[in-house]
Order: sequence, then C-alpha cells, then structure tokens
Amino acid sequence: MKLELGKVESYIHEKLEKEKLHFVLLDPDDVSPEMAGKISEEAERIGVDAIMIGGSTGAEGEVLDEVVKAIKESSSLPTILFPGSHGAVSKYADAIFFMSLLNSTNPFFITGSQALGAFTVKRYGVEPIPMAYLIIEPGETVGWVGDAKPIPRHKPKIAAAYALAGQYLGMRLVYLEAGSGAPQPVPPEMIAIVKRVIDVPLIVGGGIRTGEQARKAVEAGADIVVTGTAIDKARSIEEAKKKLEELNRGVKLR
Repeated sequence: MKLELGKVESYIHEKLEKEKLHFVLLDPDDVSPEMAGKISEEAERIGVDAIMIGGSTGAEGEVLDEVVKAIKESSSLPTILFPGSHGAVSKYADAIFFMSLLNSTNPFFITGSQALGAFTVKRYGVEPIPMAYLIIEPGETVGWVGDAKPIPRHKPKIAAAYALAGQYLGMRLVYLEAGSGAPQPVPPEMIAIVKRVIDVPLIVGGGIRTGEQARKAVEAGADIVVTGTAIDKARSIEEAKKKLEELNRGVKLR
C-alpha cells in the first residue's frame, strides 16, 4: 500500500523535483510577532519555500502561537514547527517536524518527548513529518539541551551511518544540524557522503550566514537549506531583506 503524504510533505517533494529549497527558521525567543510577519512577507516575495518556527528554549505557549499567527497573516508559505520540546506545539501551524534526536545520550530526546507530544499533535490536527535529527559539532545550544553526543566534523561516515539508520527506521527526512549560531556550518564533505547513502531528502542547517555557504551546502548535496540566525538577528527589516536575498540566491544557485 502506497504511503499517503500530508499536504506540506507533498508540497516539499513536489518542489524538490524542480529545485533545491530554502527554509527560514524564526525563533520566537528572538523575533516579535510583528517582525516575524514582516520577515515572512519578504521571504515569500523573495522565493523562500517555507517558514520554520521554533527554538531550543522558551518557544512554546502564547509566545509561539502569536508568532505563528503573525506569519500566517502575512504570508501563504507553509508554517512548520521545529520543536525544542513536547510543549512546542501550536494549533495554528500547518505541520511539525516530528523529529528524533538520534545521537542524543538521553532516551527522552529520542522517543520520550515525542510520546509526550504525540497526542497534542493529533488533537490539534497538525501534520507530522517524521525526521531524523542529527547534531554535528559544535552543536551549540541545541546540542547541550538535547544531551547530544555531537558527531565530529571530521567523521562524516558516522553521520552517514546515523542518517541511513534514520531512513531505515522510517523517518522521511534527515536533518544535519551544526547548531544555531555555529561558527561554521556542516562540512560539505559530510553533506556529500550522507547524501550518497540516503534516499530521503537531506536538510542542512546551522551556521549558514552567507550566500556562498548556502551554495556550497547545495552543491555538496543538501536538498533543503535552513537559515535563521543571520536573519532573525537583523537590526532592521531592510537588513533582514538583504540577507534573505543573498542566502536565497545561494540556495537557488542564481
């Protein structure tokens, strides 16, 4: 029996048949609802493909809801939750990356938090998209919070083994995460080896601040590039707009 994909996941696969994708991650801890709305409006105009919402700390409850609502009011892009915990679920979002931090040393971040949040996702009717989440050195805040054993940057075969295991466990996306604000993004050599062994879309994020870094990730094999810190730390909407344009050109290889 063929697996029926949800609306957002189908959207991702259909777009990937034509081009590489650029997702923008907004952290409710760092952006106000007003700024989130303005950024998402510009992102849609520029050609970004989806808005992710979440963070490692504090991104839940009313704060999360207000940011998601502001994005929905300002843009028609899909809104995808990127939860830091089982409490980071909003009924206003379109989908959620239902992810397992496979290289955590704490079972809570592999299956425990997921079990606690599953009924909420079902009750709210948010589309779950199963994802293998892997923390790459240095890992930053998410690595520390998630009790991860970060995969060494110079050991790409370890990342590939985890990624393939995630696929074999039934996860339909793989995410290589260097951590928000990481001094360097995931190495292109690691991206290339992981991409060679998996058959599901590969997402890469963390530390991507320039169009050149985004381009290198795509050329190495990333299907989806996630950018966040470089945008939500912008001091003005004009600064955010320029950075969005630069990063999007890198992803789309323009």
